[in-house]
Amino acid sequence: MINRGIENRLLKLANSFKAVVLTGPRQSGKTTIVKALFPDKDYISLENPQNRLFALEDPQGFLADLPNGAILDEVQRVPELFSYLQEILDNSTAKGLFILTGSNNLLLQQNISQTLAGRVTHINLLPFTYSELSEQKHNQSDDELILSGFYPPVFDQQLEPAEWYPSYIRTYIERDVRQIKNITDLIQFERFMHILAGRTAQELNLTAISNVCGVDVKTVQSWISVLEASYIIFLLKPHHKNFNKTIVKRPKLFFYDPGIVCSLLGIKNISQLKYHPLKGSIFETMVVSEEIKKLSFSSHSGNFFYWRDKTGHEVDLILEKADSLSPIEIKSSQTINSDYFKNLIYWSKLSKINKGTVLYAGDETQNRSNGIQVLNWRKFNKP
Repeated sequence: MINRGIENRLLKLANSFKAVVLTGPRQSGKTTIVKALFPDKDYISLENPQNRLFALEDPQGFLADLPNGAILDEVQRVPELFSYLQEILDNSTAKGLFILTGSNNLLLQQNISQTLAGRVTHINLLPFTYSELSEQKHNQSDDELILSGFYPPVFDQQLEPAEWYPSYIRTYIERDVRQIKNITDLIQFERFMHILAGRTAQELNLTAISNVCGVDVKTVQSWISVLEASYIIFLLKPHHKNFNKTIVKRPKLFFYDPGIVCSLLGIKNISQLKYHPLKGSIFETMVVSEEIKKLSFSSHSGNFFYWRDKTGHEVDLILEKADSLSPIEIKSSQTINSDYFKNLIYWSKLSKINKGTVLYAGDETQNRSNGIQVLNWRKFNKP
């Protein structure tokens, strides 16, 4: 088992709260990690039809069989449990009594906000980071990493990405999408996912997507919320600090995993990836997702944004912490080009912050006199 970055934080939360909710996409390793960290707890999967039927028909009796708590996997499948869980947690002083997992954040949060607000804490488990994989001596090239993606089954079971990802996407659409929203035309929804894959690392233009898909803007918004709730995509907001009164206000769209992007785009091997017109966007997707994932299990607070003005100047990432802003440019090339610094220098003049980072695919590290550091993306904030 590959050690996960959230392990210590998850244990700490379980020692501080009566219940912990662990969410993340299907196959991100939620079941594996909770079984490993809480071996003495009963494990019950509510994907199992027999368990689910018992919990649905007699939630009080179901929970009465668990006086010492339990791991309840995919708990959003039985929303009837939450009001009874509320009563149990209110009458108990035990910490870490229940560990709840779910791959559908929309349904889970709806039930938690109605019945368990203030009684539980929440943490995400996303697919592997490169940092986690590197500890196990996985030494793929950048192109190999993009194609393989970061979902645990690909590595744990040594599965072929070109075969696993289409199956994962098909299962996701047929099971999770039906569960989250009453979407009747699943073929059209799958086409929508393919269209979004071609727009990863780009500004989200709802009208343009609506026109291409042949559905109205409200439907596009609804479908995007489905993909966000199931951890397929995330939206990177533009930074709110308006240095020159002309900032773009639309978010950028990213997929959490480059393997899913490649599968949706029909990229099956390195030769196809190497010359694909979206190679740079897919590389940016991988690097931005890496930083988002690392921040999600870090104990340090902070937020990521991007910055762009209406004249086309753009900084790929802005890391905002309590008292600082750190601009980051991402480049898929293995060689350093002077053009890499133009947007950072432009942003620096506006913000009066003389620092920045260029993350790229090459091996050379440079610390320039203008405060800009150039380094391989794998070395950035390496634990």
